Amino acid sequence: MPRGQKSKLRAREKRRQARAETQGLEVAKSTGAAAGKPSSSVFGDRPENLPAAGTTSTPEAPEGATGGATAAGSGTNPSKNINSPKAGSASSPKGTESSLSEILNNKVVLLVQFLLQKYQKKEPIRKADMLKFVIKQYKNHFNEILKRASDHMELAFGVDLKEVDPTRHCYALVNKLDLAYDSALNEDEHMPKTGILMIVLGVIFMRGNCAPEEAIWEVLNMMGVYADRKHFIYGDPKKVLTEDLVQLKYLEYRQVANSEPPRYEFLWGPRAHAEASKMKVLEFLAKVHDTVPTAFPSWYEEALRDEEERAQARAAARAHTAALASARSRAIASTSSQAN
Repeated sequence: MPRGQKSKLRAREKRRQARAETQGLEVAKSTGAAAGKPSSSVFGDRPENLPAAGTTSTPEAPEGATGGATAAGSGTNPSKNINSPKAGSASSPKGTESSLSEILNNKVVLLVQFLLQKYQKKEPIRKADMLKFVIKQYKNHFNEILKRASDHMELAFGVDLKEVDPTRHCYALVNKLDLAYDSALNEDEHMPKTGILMIVLGVIFMRGNCAPEEAIWEVLNMMGVYADRKHFIYGDPKKVLTEDLVQLKYLEYRQVANSEPPRYEFLWGPRAHAEASKMKVLEFLAKVHDTVPTAFPSWYEEALRDEEERAQARAAARAHTAALASARSRAIASTSSQAN
């Protein structure tokens, strides 16, 4: 391979790794903000307004910190000396509870970086590699670190970390709703934008299935996502919501009738109705707020009704298909007997 081409490939790889590291460091801040307590005005005056989430697993950035937040909120580089025995150990009598907690928080950030890099390179995710390159001497805490990193990936990017090969302990990042639009929006190897779609669908659902644009941005602003500011995960958020997802039929964006000056509102698009469900969206939002769907009784009841209607529609579709197949078989049998 020519030297110039090798240099370009190395430069591209460095840019990819830098982007993954930046994303990994910012994920904790983004998901932490998403778990904050929204104001009641965002979701209406329903009696079960969203509760505050626990903050033990998502520390905030220290005041004045730049370049993203670390999971520990310490403002230090999480990859610097994190795997050194001097950093503290679960088995060391000198290690305090607070220092171990900080180390584990940093391990979560490092694992998020590792998962981002594997996803972007389309490489397999193996438990052995996570232990070797990230967890190291903290193997006893592997399940806790993996769970928290997985939660960050789900809330920030809308992807689930699933074990696809229990024998060899191989994992894969799977789009939470298996939405087809991702490939169309991510030609530049960006992470999936399912997370922002799930949040927006949730706000629409909780606002009576039609949400004013300002309510959408009020929630997204709490996550550090602004209409006039490029975001490290979502790119141009306003374009994603009002153009990309609208063109792909996941959102409907329309002017409020007789509004002057013009105001706009969002609704679920036909593909959102087909590929998502109110229960899945409610489960996602409940996890964001560190609670369960039943904590929102009226929304949960509505989601249950939606599930029942979907089940009835599927049953009717299957019955219709079976009836058509039966009629076709009878017609073929009748034709065959007449021919004989």
